[in-house]
Amino acid sequence: MSPKRCKSQTYGRDAAATRPVAAGRPRWGISDLADEPDRKPAWLRPHGKPWGVSSSKVVYDNPWITLTEYQAIAPTGRPALYGKVGFKNQAIGIVPLHDDGTVTLVGQNRFSLANYSWELPEGGAPHGEDPLDGAKRELAEEVGLQAADWRLILRMELSNSVTDEIAYGFLAMGLSPTAGEPDETEDFAVARVPFREALDAATAGHMPDAITVALLLRTHHMAVRGELPADLAALILA
Repeated sequence: MSPKRCKSQTYGRDAAATRPVAAGRPRWGISDLADEPDRKPAWLRPHGKPWGVSSSKVVYDNPWITLTEYQAIAPTGRPALYGKVGFKNQAIGIVPLHDDGTVTLVGQNRFSLANYSWELPEGGAPHGEDPLDGAKRELAEEVGLQAADWRLILRMELSNSVTDEIAYGFLAMGLSPTAGEPDETEDFAVARVPFREALDAATAGHMPDAITVALLLRTHHMAVRGELPADLAALILA
């Protein structure tokens, strides 16, 4: 990701204004410094030796994750025991930004931390599926919305010390209602709130979900940098 600007790929009404994706790259890809090595600061280059693997075995597997145990060799040359959680889906997060500067959030009980969590609409897309298709599905299923303007604004590695999970964050604009039903295990509350109120809640620690925090901050950054329509940027920054 560029320290100056993370360029977004646009779908929909503003697509013509966005630089075309390079040949051979997925149509949903973000242009970042990895694609422009001449712009990469020297400190971003890899240092030292990569990890090595002597052996591995799968110790747990279900339809969503695989837990693999590795006899590994650390960059220092020392042997190490390492466990990695492999995810069978790509994580998806969406900022549903309405024309009046509000965003739609969902509240739900989360199993892992046994807490109630307010978040942006999120979900998963199987590896091999275009993350944009997964984002459209999740937006409809969770909050009953569709968007005319989609932008991929962030790619993230979630907890990369122990998992291989990759997240894709989208900004959705030009919103309108559509049919959609949550998964049979999901019970959502839905709230539409001013963007700044959502951002303040996230940065105050009241919405600690990592994807939510990162995407709200990224959207605010886009408003500051003039990467959003002027009317929406003004509402976000007011």
